[in-house]
Formats: sequence, structure tokens, C-alpha cells
Amino acid sequence: MKVLSIKEPYASLIINGYKTYEFRTWKTKYRGKILIHASKTIDSKNKNRFENYNLDIKPGYIIGEAFITDVIYVDEKKYKELLKIDKNVYKNRVNCYAFKLENIKKYKTPIPKKGRLGLWNL
Repeated sequence: MKVLSIKEPYASLIINGYKTYEFRTWKTKYRGKILIHASKTIDSKNKNRFENYNLDIKPGYIIGEAFITDVIYVDEKKYKELLKIDKNVYKNRVNCYAFKLENIKKYKTPIPKKGRLGLWNL
């Protein structure tokens, strides 16, 4: 099973339905189911930006799953489209790749696991 480690609070934003694109500097040909791992690293600089989202942050756990259905390059045009969805969540996301996530499911019981960089196998 493929796993993607994502810094908090971004992993929780995905699992709670606020974020349907995950951004990377690299692209992947992989399409299919992935597990969402909330890495132990918390983006403390931006954490307060999401206080009103009522997130239950679980660093160091697999907190759910999703399907990567597409990977697109985010140019200025796509960036403007994303800002219309949520300016707070998609702020400063241009000139990178966006993994389109669908069929997102939150696990009732998170699974403790050490993460890794990139798309990794469990």
C-alpha cells in the first residue's frame, strides 16, 4: 500500500475535507489508493492560520486514505482557481504539482507509524 506523509495541519485538512489537492515539487505517475500519514513535523508557522477549522491533529499517525486521481501543474491560472475554493488553504501554491485527492476517508482509529519522504510503501 502506498503512503504519503504530509505535515500537519495539512494532513488533517485533507482528511476533514477542506483540502483536495496536495502540493509537491515533484510529480508521480501513480494513480490509486494511498494512505494519508500525518508526519511528526508540524508547520507551526502556519498552524494558527487554521484554528477555525476544528482539526484534531495526530502527528505520527496514518489518519486516513484517499485516491490520487490526477496530478496537475499549478500555473497562475490554476492557482487563481484554487484561491476561489479556499484562499486560506491554497495560499502560496503556484509553480508546483498538485495531487488531486478523491474518495477521502478519515480513520476512526489512527495507526501509529513513522513516516518517510516521498510516496512510500507500507
